[in-house]
Amino acid sequence: MGISKNQVKLLTSLSQKKYRLKNKLFIAEGVKVVDELLKSSFEVETLFCTDDFYIDISDEKVARISEGDLKKISNLKTPNKVLGLFKIPDEKLPKDKGLIIALDAINDPGNLGTIIRLCDWFGVDELICSKDTVDCYNQKVVQASMGSLTRISIRYLELAEYLSETNLPTFIADMDGENVYKTNLPKDGVLIMGNEANGVSVAIKKLIANKISIPRFGMTKETESLNVATATAVLLSEFRRGLE
Repeated sequence: MGISKNQVKLLTSLSQKKYRLKNKLFIAEGVKVVDELLKSSFEVETLFCTDDFYIDISDEKVARISEGDLKKISNLKTPNKVLGLFKIPDEKLPKDKGLIIALDAINDPGNLGTIIRLCDWFGVDELICSKDTVDCYNQKVVQASMGSLTRISIRYLELAEYLSETNLPTFIADMDGENVYKTNLPKDGVLIMGNEANGVSVAIKKLIANKISIPRFGMTKETESLNVATATAVLLSEFRRGLE
């Protein structure tokens, strides 16, 4: 069974956010990522896969295609047996409890995907994103999350409005903040991570009094900043210290 021109057109269009939103569909590739999605509550629309990929789902949702056709629709340098078309679920209301990460205008898909994996690793169930943060269903984000997307609740909100209304203690990651290693951190709260180039916006900084930083220990102390995903890992580790 080949792949039709209309299917190729649809899959190609989903590289753009507006078409993902219009069709409520996104793409995932590779055995590991697709398998994680299939085991989750995400609903599969169609699986485009080669004959050597075994899957126990309804035949009407499976399109067996050649390796050549898979290469035509794949965004990977080395396509891996399967490309899945999945339905974007409806967003749920924020729970506003536990430890939450809030992202202010994160642009890089790789960073967002890694932060989603970090949330999964550190037991953060909820990720709040400003509306100008990269789409979590961007294919590069989906790939970088390596299946963790299935276990994290992600919301896109007006960030300032959300932070003004939350009852949780809030913390901004900021170069001029208090040394995180000397800060008493709560079990529950909101950690706000900012844009790769500019950090947290001025508007958000005006709302939040608590600022924490990761001190530099290098001799020259000339390193400009940490990658936002790396900084998120360090700070989450500190929030979780002593819980085990």
